Amino acid sequence: MKLGLGLGYWGAAQPPGQAHLVELAEDRGYDSLWTGEAWGSDALTPLAWLGSRTRRLRLGTAILQMAARTPTATAMAAMTLDHLSDGRFVLGLGASGPAVVEGWYGRPYQRPLERTREYVAIVRQALRREVVRFTGRHYELPTGAGKSLRSTIHPRRPELPILLAAEGPKNVALAAEIADGWLPLFYSPYDDAQHRASLAAGFARPDARATAETFEVVCPVDVVVDEDVGRAADAVRPRLALYIGGMGPKEQNFHYDVFVRLGFEADCERIQNLYLDGRKAEATAAVPLALVERVALVGPPAKIREESEAWRESLVTTLVVRGDETAVTVAADVFNER
Repeated sequence: MKLGLGLGYWGAAQPPGQAHLVELAEDRGYDSLWTGEAWGSDALTPLAWLGSRTRRLRLGTAILQMAARTPTATAMAAMTLDHLSDGRFVLGLGASGPAVVEGWYGRPYQRPLERTREYVAIVRQALRREVVRFTGRHYELPTGAGKSLRSTIHPRRPELPILLAAEGPKNVALAAEIADGWLPLFYSPYDDAQHRASLAAGFARPDARATAETFEVVCPVDVVVDEDVGRAADAVRPRLALYIGGMGPKEQNFHYDVFVRLGFEADCERIQNLYLDGRKAEATAAVPLALVERVALVGPPAKIREESEAWRESLVTTLVVRGDETAVTVAADVFNER
């Protein structure tokens, strides 16, 4: 299993020490660096800035939100970063959710799977330096008085890898069909039968791009090292409460659905109700330890080492560590010891 460093997106400002974490991860043998975006910091700028300090780390977006950019704008950024990094860029894309797409970007969210399929098709045309022409339900190129164009720069890699963020079964199957890899958000190595079935369904489609052997699964995992397991879990609970309780309307929160499928329906309902009532501290406290441990690695190094076996046997090919300097170091010791 490879290791990646996940920086995610910023809060109110850039978290301190990110440059040091990147250097530490590269020194400790990590394979990749990943940045994300929500409705504040973007994914591309920090990745380029921090990536310029690296020598060999792959540089990935987890994720670029499709609503934020036209497909050709995304292709332009991908080709540019791939040139600047000497072929180390990985394009991670995601549909995000209605709260962000409609609330921040003012774009429609309906039919996200269909929209994703069209978006990726256009990106691939541009990456291959083809003349971009497309007519679909959601995208059309060219329009009006426009003419069909091809990229002025020559891509460093016409088949630059594209990974798709997905949580629901249909979206996971779509990733297996049209992408080079999958970016889960909350993945449990203990409960992944449905994911395996969804990926198998995607690989079985007639025009599937990848196979199980070539497909990447790049999974962010919170790693918190502390002799007190409960205290370690407390560092993860606020993020889980936010995603379960507040990332989307009550009727359409895909993150909520992930944990329901893991068997935490009653807990999720309570967390969501508290969060939407503005009782965020209570919602955070309502996240049970068992839920945290299903998707994160928390506790002393010996416990993390023991639980690492489940991750080694999972679908994950790159475990993306979200944590501090101690977490980066312990994860390197645990997962690189073989």
